[in-house]
Amino acid sequence: MNRRVLAAAVLTATALPLSACGDDDSEDVVTMVVYDSYPDDDAEQPNALQVALDEFSADTGIDVSLLKSQDAGTMLSKAVLTAGNPEGDVMWGVDNTLLSRAIEARVFDPYRSPAADVIDPRFTSLAPGGEATPVDYGDVCVNYDIGALQAAGLEPPTTFEQLAEPQYASRLVVENAATSSPGLAFVLATIAKFGDEGWEQYWSQLADNGVLVVDGWNEAYYSAFTRAGGDRPLVVSYGSSPPFEVLYATEPMTDAPTGVVADTCFRQVEFAGVLRGTDNPDGARQLLDFLVSERYQREVALNLFVFPVNPAVTLDPAFVKYATIPTDPLTLDPAVIDANREAWIDRWTEIVS
Repeated sequence: MNRRVLAAAVLTATALPLSACGDDDSEDVVTMVVYDSYPDDDAEQPNALQVALDEFSADTGIDVSLLKSQDAGTMLSKAVLTAGNPEGDVMWGVDNTLLSRAIEARVFDPYRSPAADVIDPRFTSLAPGGEATPVDYGDVCVNYDIGALQAAGLEPPTTFEQLAEPQYASRLVVENAATSSPGLAFVLATIAKFGDEGWEQYWSQLADNGVLVVDGWNEAYYSAFTRAGGDRPLVVSYGSSPPFEVLYATEPMTDAPTGVVADTCFRQVEFAGVLRGTDNPDGARQLLDFLVSERYQREVALNLFVFPVNPAVTLDPAFVKYATIPTDPLTLDPAVIDANREAWIDRWTEIVS
């Protein structure tokens, strides 16, 4: 899907129940809409997020089903079309680049969770009316495959400008800004870096240099990126992707096989919220409380490879060691994003097309 108008199309998603008991029409079931990279339910080898949700179900009697969409941008487009008559009860994964659109379309039923009182005000202030609750944060950055660049006789790039130089021609893959939240975040990073006068010229340079645009993060990282067998050693991913490569490697590693171009990092904050029109508002609010509790938040880093917003969580040392945490990541005022997002996406689409 490579056009914003198609991103708004209604897509089929698959519900993945975390428990066999309960009925989707019952008040004892809460459906959480999630993006496609959220870990699947696997009854034979449950992941830690699933185990935590199972504990929530055991404690509350509320079963949780996951309804998987595509990337966050597509997920939100569908939620906008179904606002007031949602497919689920809670939605996880709308980030600060898209949040204003969700608020304007009244996707969420405002709810200020008492469990969110411990969250840094830098995050909660992005939804001042309690429309949604911050659940994690991280940084969208260009990642590189160290071995693949070495094999090509190249040093890793360190700046935006180098990505447009001839030696990196046809080596970068990015996500579609119209359908992908990391794709949009990377476009916003270039706007924050080069300003209104320079970002379009920069993207024209990237287009001339053979940048590849794909629909979403999964396709970029698990298909086009050289670590997955593709031919692109540069990919827009996250500052927390290197620890994933180390911790989930087939063979033990002492050094990360990938690196991060810290100059390109854009801060991303993800939110969850109660969907307006839910048939189970009480259960949805209970689940939202749980999502920002220490019990669930301590599983976020090693399963979603983002940072938890609950400050009570202690991070795995390996995660901290290998992740890139920029001291001054690129950002844009949400109001500026809201005022210009559609025009920026339209112009970006014209350039890369």
